[in-house]
Amino acid sequence: MRGIGSIMNAAKPVAARSTGRGGFTVRLAAGGTASGVEHAAAATAIGGGLLALQERGEETARDSTAARRATSLLAELQGLQADLLRGDIASGRLARLAALGDGEDGADPSLRDAVQAIGLRARIELARQGWPEAGRRPVSAS
Repeated sequence: MRGIGSIMNAAKPVAARSTGRGGFTVRLAAGGTASGVEHAAAATAIGGGLLALQERGEETARDSTAARRATSLLAELQGLQADLLRGDIASGRLARLAALGDGEDGADPSLRDAVQAIGLRARIELARQGWPEAGRRPVSAS
């Protein structure tokens, strides 16, 4: 599979013709130039490659958001554990844990499973502490 860099390197500007119009041509492997149909195919490939990059970027952003959420959930759960060992739950701890309960799970299936498992643990701890509506978010089957 060719990356976007190799597709972009295949397109080169054409010098302005006597009409003053410029354009693009696609170099072929043998050094020739592409026909109109091949130009359309190259444009489609570039457009499809850009869409794939955009989708991958959105997935990466979702995964990054999910990872930050999981890290925050784990930090709050660790804090709750320390609070319980001290015998006094810090003010706002349960509210922060509940606020982190809903959010991005990620696009990557492995990350999504991990984030959902951490979220479930947070809901269990909230329910154990009598937090209202702790179990309101259903566990997804994915």
